[in-house]
Amino acid sequence: MNTLIQFKNIVKDFDGQLVLKGVNLDIYENEFVTLLGPSGCGKTTLLRILGGFLKQSEGQVIFDGQEISEVPPYKREVNTVFQKYALFPHMNVYENIAFGLQIKKMSKDVIEQKVMKMLKLIGLEGYEQKNVNVLSGGQQQRIAIARALINEPKVLLLDEPLAALDLKLRKEMQYELKKIQQEVGITFLYVTHDQEEALTMSDKIVVMKDGEIQQVGTPIDIYNEPENRYVANFIGESNIVSAIMVDDYKVCFDDLLFTCVDYGFKKNEKVDVVIRPEDLDIVEVQDGKLTGVVKSVLFKGVHYEIMVETVPGTTVTVMMNVTREHDIVNEEAGEKMSANDFYVDIEDVKDLNDAEIIARADAQAWNPESDEYISISKIEYDILEEVGTYPVEFMTSSGTSVTINVMVVQQQYVENPKANEAISAFNFFKTVDELKESTAIDTDLKTWANAQGWKLSDESIVEIESVEYDFDPETIQVGTYKVTFSTQGRQFKIHTTDVSEVGKEVGLSFYPEDIHVMSKKGY
Repeated sequence: MNTLIQFKNIVKDFDGQLVLKGVNLDIYENEFVTLLGPSGCGKTTLLRILGGFLKQSEGQVIFDGQEISEVPPYKREVNTVFQKYALFPHMNVYENIAFGLQIKKMSKDVIEQKVMKMLKLIGLEGYEQKNVNVLSGGQQQRIAIARALINEPKVLLLDEPLAALDLKLRKEMQYELKKIQQEVGITFLYVTHDQEEALTMSDKIVVMKDGEIQQVGTPIDIYNEPENRYVANFIGESNIVSAIMVDDYKVCFDDLLFTCVDYGFKKNEKVDVVIRPEDLDIVEVQDGKLTGVVKSVLFKGVHYEIMVETVPGTTVTVMMNVTREHDIVNEEAGEKMSANDFYVDIEDVKDLNDAEIIARADAQAWNPESDEYISISKIEYDILEEVGTYPVEFMTSSGTSVTINVMVVQQQYVENPKANEAISAFNFFKTVDELKESTAIDTDLKTWANAQGWKLSDESIVEIESVEYDFDPETIQVGTYKVTFSTQGRQFKIHTTDVSEVGKEVGLSFYPEDIHVMSKKGY
């Protein structure tokens, strides 16, 4: 295949912000190439540079052996189909398609032959006199494609042309576009954030992130052999697990050693492993390479999506001390005030300030007649970085005050090395009324207990997925209650036609070729 387009070290910055960071890419004749990535990754910028609508800050654009950076858009052998189609509303279908040829002052009979050929290609014969404004989105898009193709460009640039269509029509047009590209035999450069579009239509996919190319390959290569966690997550659904590449063809995760087909990594190198949901089978416990518990079963039409937890989540339980309302009343000033005792980890004492203490104590003052809040004007405290109990006094300018205790503790936390995570939370105090007034009790409990989870390896945040308790906030009474916070644990997603039961212990089976090992470098 002959190389048609070469992007050489393309850099583009807007007001000092790098949008493209040295992109190198070759595109061949008659290829359907898709630039795939989220908004802001640089894919449309690269397309516009090729079209001549933007000038790169650095680098070269080689088109058919010639450097074209200084060639104006109208002289480049490319045409663009935009998301909004940009049809001329005052022209009918025939006039829209013929417009480019009329500008070139071609003879009427040649224009007519070419327009009729295009109408046949896009399946709109007999529509030449129709008003474009009354046509469907899919029909308008086909006209926009025909208008671009009739000029016989060497490359057709398509900037998310299916984004405005509904799901059913979008799927139909994916096949239509691929068919048109094969029939006209020219290069298509297509921009999208939709991975299904990319997999369906492309000869080659270019996955982009933050102005850089992450991987270039066929749809099968990109799907089956993603080079890193980002690509695996962006293309299709994935189960991604941190692992150790013990040796060639040997990878360890979940404290188990598995045979794989990958090699060339350093011994005991930290890697990521991806196993696609359709490559996992649910089997009897004794037949599984991994075992776990079915957490959820969701029917998706063609298959079931089953979540199996192989490593339990990390859990911590704290005590919630519920007391009666203890508002301080200052009748002379017409004020009420309240605050709660709270715990703080000895390591967090140094970060305490007035605002933090007010927030943790849920301290507030208000006018009981109007319910308007009154500012807390003064806080007095002397909290040391030593385990102990320390008084804190909150005051308003009118002299209303309330005193609470802050308990400095050596906070205990729970580690789960197998899941590479830890979780911590504090015992806390609340009043009956505060619990009854909560509108998002799970979120409030996490906040009141300062519950948090993190990865042991890099201290990145781990979401707390579950909050369990055995009280009803609407009918709660004074007393002490257990509240348990848990992370999700290691879960594998399985796509299967066989149904299973929630709570059942099962085995998971897969083959060495189903394990895809990826480098962690940079991700």
